[in-house]
Amino acid sequence: MGQAKTLTDRELKKVLDYVAVHRHAARNRAMLLITCYAGCRVSEVAALRCGDVIAADGTVKTEIQLSPDQTKGGHARTVFVNDRLKKGLTTYVKTLKHRVPDQPLFRTQKRGGFTGNTLCQHFHWLYRHAGIDGASSHSGRRTFITTLASKGVSVRVLASLAGHKSIATTQRYIDVNDDMKRAAVQLI
Repeated sequence: MGQAKTLTDRELKKVLDYVAVHRHAARNRAMLLITCYAGCRVSEVAALRCGDVIAADGTVKTEIQLSPDQTKGGHARTVFVNDRLKKGLTTYVKTLKHRVPDQPLFRTQKRGGFTGNTLCQHFHWLYRHAGIDGASSHSGRRTFITTLASKGVSVRVLASLAGHKSIATTQRYIDVNDDMKRAAVQLI
């Protein structure tokens, strides 16, 4: 099995446009944005609780603290929330009737929380129905890392943001494209 597809801006817009006109639009948009704008794994998105994201005053936090049991490697890490992600999360939080801190942030139609596996399947379905070939639940994370790399963010910072212990792991996520190569040769 190959690596997940890195999304272009056009493909991300296409899937977000698809999500916008279907059921649970705010929820699905927020989940997609967390993967693309914060680099979270789908299992981390599924593990989020309301209290992880929503502050006591009802606003969306600017930093999400993931506990070791919420991450793949079993190491706590901080997820930084940029303005675009905060806007998407705020829109979603406004739709919530109940904001109990220890309850899942994202719920299924049956009102239970997603598991990593069910969310993985849900993302696969969203991308497929939006017509994005080759995309998977890991596409948002690869897109996040590749986008930052193309903007000159160092691999060491990327590894920290992704929660990787090795920069070699992070380097495998970076998808080199023609725009990156054009920008590189312009530096000479």
